[in-house]
Amino acid sequence: MNSEPNVRPDPFTIEVIRNALTAIAEEMSLVIMRSARSPLLREAGDLSSALTDAEGGLIAQGRDIPAHLGIMGSTVQEFLKRVPKERLQPGDVWFLNLPEVGGNHLPDVKAIRPVFAEGAVQAFAVCLAHWADIGGARPGSYVPDARDAWQEGLRISPLRVFTAEGTDHEKLEIILSNVRGREEREGDILAQMAATRSADERLQELFASYGAATVQAAIADIHDQSERQMRAAIREIPDGEYFGEDFLDHDGIDDHPIGVRVRVTIKGDAATFDFRETDDAAKGPLNATPFTAGASVFYAMKAIAGPDIQPNAGCGRPLKVITRPGSLVNPPYSRPVVGGNHETSQRMVDAIFKALEAVVPERLSAGGSTTSGLLLFGGTDPRTGKWTTLYEVHAGGEGARAERDGGPTARPHMSNVMNTPAEIIEAFYPIRIERQALRHGSGGQGRHHGGPGQERHYRILAPEMSMTSMVERCVIPPYGLQGGAPGNPSRSLWNGRMANAGRYPARPM
Repeated sequence: MNSEPNVRPDPFTIEVIRNALTAIAEEMSLVIMRSARSPLLREAGDLSSALTDAEGGLIAQGRDIPAHLGIMGSTVQEFLKRVPKERLQPGDVWFLNLPEVGGNHLPDVKAIRPVFAEGAVQAFAVCLAHWADIGGARPGSYVPDARDAWQEGLRISPLRVFTAEGTDHEKLEIILSNVRGREEREGDILAQMAATRSADERLQELFASYGAATVQAAIADIHDQSERQMRAAIREIPDGEYFGEDFLDHDGIDDHPIGVRVRVTIKGDAATFDFRETDDAAKGPLNATPFTAGASVFYAMKAIAGPDIQPNAGCGRPLKVITRPGSLVNPPYSRPVVGGNHETSQRMVDAIFKALEAVVPERLSAGGSTTSGLLLFGGTDPRTGKWTTLYEVHAGGEGARAERDGGPTARPHMSNVMNTPAEIIEAFYPIRIERQALRHGSGGQGRHHGGPGQERHYRILAPEMSMTSMVERCVIPPYGLQGGAPGNPSRSLWNGRMANAGRYPARPM
């Protein structure tokens, strides 16, 4: 065991530790998927896992959802501003979802566990899970007419729910009393706790094998290596300032497109992303936090410049993100944000891709579905008498690339959520899936074609059930690049009539 603080590990030890850290993060996601109660986590995998260092710098992440992963480090950094390390104890698991504490939207609840070794905090294990309901005015916590953040659900400031002694049942009861489907939520909370515990156990094995000093020295080297690789990748892009913009259909309150604009400045081995020309904050729930903007930039540059670079805090050192307070991507904390996480984040990536079309078109995908395609069902199951919530997202066609056609029914860019199998839906919900098929010919035409989207037909079997939708690209279709034609827009039909050609993004029925 090497625990000397000034000894740099050899390259073989660094590589072993790097792969161990990644395996720990991936195991966290497997634990929650195997133990969670809601199909949204168990089947669709709407969750992410990561490790950070003691200061909140991202160390390793699972193969999860870019919109989540890009905010993990920010969440821990903002958490530490409210909860200093002196308050932390071994066995603690803190829960929070405040967008202003490094976050994105209320349904994405983070569990944070400090990991101690040799008497000090050495790392944090972070597990993010999308809860199918976080309270609020509508089932599933997507509120189409929300005008403020408090209408969107329970706002959890950092709250220690578990300690070494066990569960703090009074705090847990506060949470469960304010969400729908309490049994399902409790199961998901316990799954998040278990995922962070598995990371703690594995990290203890790593610290015991190599010593905390050696592991921390390896982490520092891993950060530095990723920084060097990202800077080298940026140097391959010609210096200059590049402008891109894309539009959200509208926010469901003001019936006009909302612009997302970015100026990308490449200078040597650094890149700046300036979103200050983006439109003002929306009245409806499409606002995105600055942390989401950072996640979008992190993803875009990893995809364009360095897909093989280890994703960690080192990657972000050459990247600077600028937002304007009061804008769509830096709104007042009181504005609703539920859709900014998976709709506006996608438009930021699209704007970056459009900006860089002139210089690296061979590395880009044309516009794809880039929307959650959300249908959210809520109500009482007549078979059991219990409350039930189905949060269902839908993939669409991937945009074409310079060398190939786009893939069918993919989840491009900031999402990586799977669909819930029809068999699971029909077993757990009063819903029948009557059709699922590729939407042939829906991709844009060109030298290479965009991939086909999908059709999915639902029949409600309960006498009463609410439904809310959030589907983008219904008015402004996916764009083509390098002269390619746009793809077909998304559409939803309820009982045979068009549901989303006019008002968007979410309507109850």
